[in-house]
Amino acid sequence: MIDVVGIVLKKNGKIYYFSPKNLKLKKGLEVIVETERGLQYGYVEQDIRKIKAETLTTSLSPVVRIATKIDYNKNIKNQKDSKFALKKCKELTKKYNLNMMILDANYTFDRSQLLFTFLADNRVDFRKLAKDLANIYKTRIELRQVGVRDKAKEIGGYGSCGRPLCCSKFLCDFDSVSINMAKNQNIALNPTKINGSCGRLLCCLKYEDECYKEYNKNLPKVGKSVETKEGIGKVISVDVLKQTYKVNLKDKGIIEVKLNESN
Repeated sequence: MIDVVGIVLKKNGKIYYFSPKNLKLKKGLEVIVETERGLQYGYVEQDIRKIKAETLTTSLSPVVRIATKIDYNKNIKNQKDSKFALKKCKELTKKYNLNMMILDANYTFDRSQLLFTFLADNRVDFRKLAKDLANIYKTRIELRQVGVRDKAKEIGGYGSCGRPLCCSKFLCDFDSVSINMAKNQNIALNPTKINGSCGRLLCCLKYEDECYKEYNKNLPKVGKSVETKEGIGKVISVDVLKQTYKVNLKDKGIIEVKLNESN
């Protein structure tokens, strides 16, 4: 068992595990951490906990220190400069007529790298753009293509439920969502009902998928012939949560059957 601390590199971002070393860290503290991209400013999202070493897929990077007032001010300056860099990058994409939407720009804490994220339908040749940006900012430039779900996370908004988008509030990772999840929950396959603001399937379809799979295990499929106390008929609908299904009997019409009461 080893000690780890959960840290996000930006608000509502993905949680990464770091080695706390001998620092006393708790949720809410701001810290400087060592990453593959260089030093980064982060926020403690999960208190120190013990996990099995074999569950880690990569080696742990350390938390360098708890952020000081100087670190805080430097981070604020980096954020301001990143906004100017974002504006400049957008101007250059227009200059080179590149079919890409620049979403965000971020300096690492030590300014060893400037990362731009963008949205594009196809592959984009941005070599001239990257060269210009490197000449202007005198640091390593990275342009990373992301998906429309990442765009929704950055922009935010409200879902059909009336609440803020899950991706912009608390989701750290985007799980795979399939149309079968909507089918398992007997949701009408209407794009306006099952698609989110990003145009992709709603992330919340994933939340109760395991529960619906379990509840669906013993229910008969619609269209299947089943035997009931009233006779043999065809299943015309199922109610997953009530654990009942309706059967159309040839001579007696439609009846509702509770699971395990068909015989």
